[in-house]
Amino acid sequence: MNGLTTIPSDFSVKETIDRIAALVTSKGLSVFARIDHAANARLAGLSLRPTYLIIFGNPRAGTPLMQDNQISGIDLPVKALAWQDEAGKVWLTYNEASWLVSRHHLSGKTAAVIKAIDEGMKNVSLAVTRK
Repeated sequence: MNGLTTIPSDFSVKETIDRIAALVTSKGLSVFARIDHAANARLAGLSLRPTYLIIFGNPRAGTPLMQDNQISGIDLPVKALAWQDEAGKVWLTYNEASWLVSRHHLSGKTAAVIKAIDEGMKNVSLAVTRK
């Protein structure tokens, strides 16, 4: 998929999200929101397999991207979606920071930040999805 990375998780949807929250806060990042899409669907009288979104980050990383092109804020802070497929397998999906460069026409002056976000997301996702 364009600009998305999806990897399998060895944990439930909620546990995957809980593990992300614990890891990123231990690294000094902020968790801005946790959204349980399945619970919200139930409130609307609908059904949805477990699907949970977490929004987290650090303004020191995201702000330079918005200073370069303010509309990049539509994709910030960083988000990760844990979800369960129809076979019961849990997955973790996130936006690749490098995709933001082309989507928002970011300049080369944000290259170091983009690389750090990409590396950070790769490390976080692998750490929280493997036993």
